[in-house]
Amino acid sequence: MELGLVGLGKMGGNMRERIRRAGHTVIGYDRNPDLADVHSLGELVGKLKGPRVVWVMVPAGGPTQATVDELAELLEPGDIVVDGGNSRWTDDEKHAVELGIKGIGFVDCGVSGGVWGLENGYALMYGGAKEHVAKVQPIFDALKPEGDFGSVHAGKVGAGHFAKMVHNGIEYAMMQAYAEGWELLEKVDSVTDVREVFRSWQEGTVIRSWLLDLAVNALDDDEHLDRLRGYAEDSGEGRWTVEAAIDNAVPLPAITASLFARFASRQDDSPQMKMIAALRNQFGGHAVEKK
Repeated sequence: MELGLVGLGKMGGNMRERIRRAGHTVIGYDRNPDLADVHSLGELVGKLKGPRVVWVMVPAGGPTQATVDELAELLEPGDIVVDGGNSRWTDDEKHAVELGIKGIGFVDCGVSGGVWGLENGYALMYGGAKEHVAKVQPIFDALKPEGDFGSVHAGKVGAGHFAKMVHNGIEYAMMQAYAEGWELLEKVDSVTDVREVFRSWQEGTVIRSWLLDLAVNALDDDEHLDRLRGYAEDSGEGRWTVEAAIDNAVPLPAITASLFARFASRQDDSPQMKMIAALRNQFGGHAVEKK
């Protein structure tokens, strides 16, 4: 099938390549002309045969809203917009109504996989009407990992991004636990090879995971993380997870504590945050601050 893809950064560019490898046609637009196949959204829409599917991979908030607004004027009834960025689920509900007035369908899709998704596939969580999801299904199948798992129709509009938000909240807490354990091991005199302790956990232990593998990768690059500053950003989804927990009276002590630990990193050169920063760089290519 044909797909229009808006936003060809670290995630979008690799997604374009993976979809093309599956035999589909992708026409990509990005503000950076060196990355783009076309030079405007209008040109992108014009090159697609109806009914069209346009997948948006731009930053949440204003950039996504501006893109949806422009597509609303360019697309026709029966076309579909997919928001695959990290939008808040409440924005999805708003976009579905705005596009629905014009007869344009909307699907929200949480995408996880970072810079490794091109080869390993992307975990996908999508929300929307069954008939709209069905039109996009060949693209979901191209992006997901091989096998029976890795994608889910999570529910109605907003469910995909809500599920991805909770996923990222869990990720915050898991990274924090590894980071705290690493700092404690580094602190004591009796443990003389912390990196190899982490490596030993990769097989046969209940805490083995891809994040643990990435931690070992980071320690192989910089054994004591001396080259990193203990500073870690938060993407916004951790905050949204805690806010949703408050709204629904659901206790999230581990996720909430991990979010506040990120805030603490803004004040001091935190050893734990060196590991958090290293992990974010490993799985998502997120920027790190050097000493």
